[in-house]
Amino acid sequence: MSGTTTPEHPIRVVVWGENRHEQVEQKVRDIYPSGMHTTIKEGIEENLRERAVVTTVTLDDPEHGLTEEVLADTDVLVWWGHAAHDEVSDEVVDRVQRHVLEGMGLLVLHSGHWSRIFGRLMGTTCTLRWRSKDDREIVWTVDPTHPIARGIPHPFLIPAQEMYGEFFDVPAPDELVFLSTFSGGEVFRSGMTYRRGFGKIFYFSPGDQDYPVYHQAEVRKVIANGVEWAKTLRPKRDIPVLLRYETEDFYNGRGYEGAMER
Repeated sequence: MSGTTTPEHPIRVVVWGENRHEQVEQKVRDIYPSGMHTTIKEGIEENLRERAVVTTVTLDDPEHGLTEEVLADTDVLVWWGHAAHDEVSDEVVDRVQRHVLEGMGLLVLHSGHWSRIFGRLMGTTCTLRWRSKDDREIVWTVDPTHPIARGIPHPFLIPAQEMYGEFFDVPAPDELVFLSTFSGGEVFRSGMTYRRGFGKIFYFSPGDQDYPVYHQAEVRKVIANGVEWAKTLRPKRDIPVLLRYETEDFYNGRGYEGAMER
């Protein structure tokens, strides 16, 4: 996990896809014949090229594709879910949360706002206002100096998209990168970053199963930028722990077992 991203040390990315709409809805299969997770994967590869190695897993894989071994070898996990959030097991939610706290990056896309892992990490309902209609979305860059905004036009237009609007019940973000406006006059904080433990999280709302948003160049570029940003550079992956330090000993913390000495 340490060092800079190079062809010799590419970012290890896993794209997690629920992959349910694609199985039952012909309209979605027509837009994403190989699944949304594959289209998202191809967008990351298109932009990062040799700087990333990207694989995909889905909800119906054993352990939802997110085994301990898979997560231990993942620098950044990209999450898209919508219709089957409740089918993700407690064990996998616990496991993903632990890896985020230990330093794994997490990108949560669109309706992943209601995923169990995002709700766990946010600690709120993560509810919002929405309208499923052919809305026009304009994505405005709020922080043009942020690495995730690199190379992104200001603004860019998504011709057809589902509307997401405020109030969005999430904690105040560490950084607000993008803000979206819609045909009905609604606004939405569409690109936000958070830090949890040693992990970095990017939520990005554009993208819906009923529209070809993940084929759009600007959206693919934002996701790829988010992947690069979310990789945590640390010598090893570990979870923050409470350690006891002696006076003038700045380096050698000792394990702590409780509030009372025995």
